[in-house]
Formats: sequence, structure tokens, C-alpha cells
Amino acid sequence: MSDLIEELKVKLIEILNLQDVTPEDFDANAQLVGGELGIDSIDVLEMVVMVEKDYGIVINNQEMGEKIFYSLANLADYIKENTPGAAS
Repeated sequence: MSDLIEELKVKLIEILNLQDVTPEDFDANAQLVGGELGIDSIDVLEMVVMVEKDYGIVINNQEMGEKIFYSLANLADYIKENTPGAAS
């Protein structure tokens, strides 16, 4: 699981163009959207596209998205549980 979290940290820094942010700056359990990193609803759309493209998981429900993108740990859990072909 920690490998997936580390991978997500790097991807988020890249796709969201988070300048002056390193993977070490991410707290996996901290609030992602609206938290210290300044991630907003536009950034969430980019994260949804990344999850769909890189992991084959469609997130098309706003309420579900709010839970999934609450923290990096939530996102990693959701990807792990819902990646097509992953063992349950």
C-alpha cells in the first residue's frame, strides 16, 4: 500500500503542477482537497482523469468522489479495492 501512496504523491505533484512540493510534504491522512496543498475542485477533475487513465477506474459520482479524494490514503484504498483485475 505504501508503494501506491508514494506513486500517487509523485503523480499528483506532476499533474497538478504543485511547485515547491515534494512527496515528503504529503501527509497520506491529511485533507487533500481544500487542505494545505491548495488543491481545489478543478484539480479534482484532473485527479479523476488520472485515476481513470492510469488505473481504469471510473469515478462519476460527486458524493463518492468527495470521500475518495478526502485524503491520499482514501484514494489509495479506493484504487487498491477497485482496480480491474485486482484480487479482492
